[in-house]
Amino acid sequence: MRSPLSHFTRLARRARGPTVLPAENGAAAAAPTAPSITPLAALLTRHILRDGELVVLILRPSLWFIPLTCLRFIAATLILVLAAHVFDNQFPPRARALAIEAGSLLVGARLMLGVVQWTSLLYVLTEMRILRLSGIFQPEVFDCPLRRVARARMIRTIRERPLNLGSIEIIPYDDDSPAGVWQTIARPREVHRIVLATIAKAKQGGPGHFAR
Repeated sequence: MRSPLSHFTRLARRARGPTVLPAENGAAAAAPTAPSITPLAALLTRHILRDGELVVLILRPSLWFIPLTCLRFIAATLILVLAAHVFDNQFPPRARALAIEAGSLLVGARLMLGVVQWTSLLYVLTEMRILRLSGIFQPEVFDCPLRRVARARMIRTIRERPLNLGSIEIIPYDDDSPAGVWQTIARPREVHRIVLATIAKAKQGGPGHFAR
């Protein structure tokens, strides 16, 4: 099994160098030619990363994020559709057909929203900071200098464990600052080790001493 240092290619490129884009399997790759830039990538390179800032990891949630976040809504919709079948004698055939169609449309709409939510999430670890970019209509940025991270812990829910998924919660020293979560990532143990190692290096006087 490949380590994340090869799976999520350890990026040794400067912030204003070639654009770094996440691949489909969660890896990070530097495009040799000028690629099409997504809104999140543009926000990252133009407004988030600083000159000379070295990127260690850049990834998105696992694709399992989409069905897992939609699971409760889909289950509730299916229960309502099944209830309509159980009591089908009390409804005309046309009403039952409409219930099935409405349920299908609702499930499809929720899955599409899950896809949009997935594409709006981007997780970035640099030698100085840890970031979480999100937001469908308006970008939201969680930005915490590594030297101000009090704790980075891995969380695994019952639904995530069979799929080898997990989340990493970033807790700053500042009580007034909200915690940030890298939600539903693949290979969480390996990614967690890289995050902890990068934080430890920054606190020992590495490049992270620039973050204030």
